[in-house]
Amino acid sequence: KVQKVLKDKEPAKEYLLVDGYNIIFSWDELSELAKENMDSARNKLMDILCNYQGFKKCIVILVFDAYKVKGGIGQVIDYHNIHVVYTKEAETADQYIEKVTHDIARKHHVTVATSDALEQLIIMGQGAVRLSANGLKEEVSQVMDQIRRDYLDIQGGRNYIGEHLDDNRQGLDE
Repeated sequence: KVQKVLKDKEPAKEYLLVDGYNIIFSWDELSELAKENMDSARNKLMDILCNYQGFKKCIVILVFDAYKVKGGIGQVIDYHNIHVVYTKEAETADQYIEKVTHDIARKHHVTVATSDALEQLIIMGQGAVRLSANGLKEEVSQVMDQIRRDYLDIQGGRNYIGEHLDDNRQGLDE
């Protein structure tokens, strides 16, 4: 009996749920960009999270409030390697995140990125891990640094054009 239970249990997946506007208005560079053009700020956050997901291999769900959009039916878009959710009319990002967390936190590892204090308490009560906006920014920064280091390792460090020329050609340049 125990073997069957173990066999039927699917492996836990890692999820990162992100409160999009909370992050945008918490990160200075995105907040400044949002003052000029909100679409650009959203797209920049989406691109940042795509890079993060590519390294971490977790399932990223980025949630934007659309609860004030009259007649909004809600929408889920696959943007490269992440899922982007626009909530339906009368549904906040917090509500969506709480619902998804409730549905998946018992079987999977869920981290919620938000600096909303009430939201943090609610999701922790459902078994998820909280990550503040600053915490996410720090994690993203560490991931980007690691990606750069890995890239340089693959490239073999610095590349100089002269290193790739044969001996005869190098002599011509002197």
